[in-house]
Order: sequence, then C-alpha cells, then structure tokens
Amino acid sequence: MLLSGCATNRTATVEQNYPQQDYSAQNPAQQQQTVSQLAGRYKANPRDKATIINYAAALREAGQPAQAVSVLESALMASPNDPDIKVNYAKALAATGRYDQALNVVTDAIRPDVPDWNALLVRGAILDQTGRNEEARATYSQALLVAPNQASIEGNLGLSYAMSDDLVSAEQHLRKAASMPGATSRIRQNLALVVGLEGRFDEAQKLYAAELPPEEVAANMAYLKSLMTQQNRWAAIRGGSQG
Repeated sequence: MLLSGCATNRTATVEQNYPQQDYSAQNPAQQQQTVSQLAGRYKANPRDKATIINYAAALREAGQPAQAVSVLESALMASPNDPDIKVNYAKALAATGRYDQALNVVTDAIRPDVPDWNALLVRGAILDQTGRNEEARATYSQALLVAPNQASIEGNLGLSYAMSDDLVSAEQHLRKAASMPGATSRIRQNLALVVGLEGRFDEAQKLYAAELPPEEVAANMAYLKSLMTQQNRWAAIRGGSQG
C-alpha cells in the first residue's frame, strides 16, 4: 500500500492473516486473466469470504480499485461486523484516495484488547500515505509485538523509512523482510527500488530481473533513474501509491 515499487504497477501490498494469493509479480495480461477467473468464482458464490478478498485484491492490483470498493461494500452489507472485510475495504478505499474514510474503517476494525496485526499493518500504511510517517512506524511496532515474524510488517516499516528519506534503515528492514517466510514479490521489488535510490543500479537491476520480465525491468530502471532527478521524489512516490 505504500511505495511505488515499479513503473508499471506502483503498489506495495501487505500480507493477510487469511488465505490470499500474491498477485504482485503478474504482468497485465495475467492480472486480467486472474480477475476474470475470480469474477467467475465470485458470481457463482458472492458470499465466500476467501473469494471476495482475493477478487478485491486482484482488482486493486489490476488498477481497478473502485470496483474493489464496490465488491467489498456488498460484502459489508452481508457481514457488517466482519473485521477481515473491513480491513480489505479500508485498503480499497485508500487505493481510491479516500484516506480519511479508510482510516476510520480500519481503526474501527481494530480491537484494543486483541489487536489484529493485519489491521494494524493497513492502518500504518494509510498513515504513511498521508505523510504521518512517525505515527505509521509506531503502529508497525505495535503490529510486530503481535506478529514478530511477518515479512509484510518489516517490509512496510522499511518503506516508511524510505518515505522519510532514511534509505539505510529502509534497506535494513526490506532486506530482513525479503529473507523471511512469506515475503512477496512486491517486497523484493521495493527492496530493488530502495537499492536503486541509493545509487546501486546494477544491484537494483539484478533484483528486479529476479522478479519481472525484461521489458518490465527496463521500464522500472528508467522510472527509477527518473526519480533520481526529481527534487521532491518522495512526494512523487507517495502520490503514485495505492492500497
């Protein structure tokens, strides 16, 4: 949800504490195929939570966050108190730029007595997207107390430091995240981005090449180098991020 990880799809994802596929390494054709398949499953059983969550995630990854919002709003009408649906609804709202509403939704999904690490993770991501980086990192720290071995928390913590232009800390957390079980392609792509922003283009290119086809690697490297010439590159990155 945080940082522009590549030129073709500027979205960083977070992990779920329920089954969800990682769509972050798919090319546009694969994304559309996935959306089509999940749309069929959703039409056949629109109340299956795993299908709803995966369908919404695939829609967001394919650049259709407004449709993801619609899917999750329907799900909430049927299950208004389901915290997993609320968290994903918040992510979809953030992907459309409705940050205040997204923050209210995800905060409502967090139980103070039994906090859910994924809800905390999404709350932190929304705070990062609105420039409240210190609050976001405090939220990630709380999530790590609940789930210390989640790659997505370390990854988003690294991205938060990147948004504050602390690339050394960003790389440390992203490298840790990339080495952990459950690390997604998006985490590894964001590591490549940070390494590139530190000026190590050859290493960044190798990291991208392990995740993406050659044409997307080339597009990402061109985008990365264009960021190096921008005075306010972090505003550009944050502006391109989605939930």
